[in-house]
Amino acid sequence: MPFTVVIPARYGSTRLPGKPLADIAGKPMIQHVCERAGESRADRVVVATDDDRIRAVCEGFGAEVVMTSANHASGTDRLEEVARVLGFDGEARIVNVQGDEPLIPPALINQVADNLDLNPDAQIATLCEPIGDAATVMDPNVVKVVFDHRGIAQYFSRAPIPWAREAWADSDRRLQLPEGITYYRHIGLYGYRVSLLGEFVSWSPAPMELAESLEQLRALYNGRRIHVDQACLTPAAGVDTESDLARVRDQLAR
Repeated sequence: MPFTVVIPARYGSTRLPGKPLADIAGKPMIQHVCERAGESRADRVVVATDDDRIRAVCEGFGAEVVMTSANHASGTDRLEEVARVLGFDGEARIVNVQGDEPLIPPALINQVADNLDLNPDAQIATLCEPIGDAATVMDPNVVKVVFDHRGIAQYFSRAPIPWAREAWADSDRRLQLPEGITYYRHIGLYGYRVSLLGEFVSWSPAPMELAESLEQLRALYNGRRIHVDQACLTPAAGVDTESDLARVRDQLAR
């Protein structure tokens, strides 16, 4: 089935203001993201922004732009507005690619879109990758996910899940991963059925969503299914800081 990539791009950023327009190898970052999305099988790539500077730059290199409200509480709210403005029906699929991922592999975009087709009982599809060290499992900035034998998410958390009760009874042993358990880091790339977006914006934030500051928990709280698959490629980290920007510039220069 066809799908659309929507790339939310905000000018405001606490750590790196204006980062969608940051120059990387002679192009604004948002152009690199659009080009990677265009290499996927998406039928359409749309930038969603609330800033005229981003709109002007994107239209300058030929991107389709939808202007959205500056008052959205979440990125999902912004996606829902785009779907509504463009008149998508409930069975349409949207893949949300963040505007600060200039190195995202197009294969990952295809993977989440395909997984919506392959799992018709899931309303959202996303990705994960194995974690290889205990320090990353313990890091609250790394979101972990557990899922069942079908790949349906059971929970997302900043805490180390599952908790290895016996292996980690001694705090010194928490520096090592227990044997026989694979821990997974959530990769924040999502595919949505448009029908889910309309439901999502009607729900109040869930208690566990507020506690963890993880928006996807709202869908689980309301009984919707999220399919989780191991990423077919290792994604490069996005750009959040000046050092991230320097790293990506160096990678593209080489």
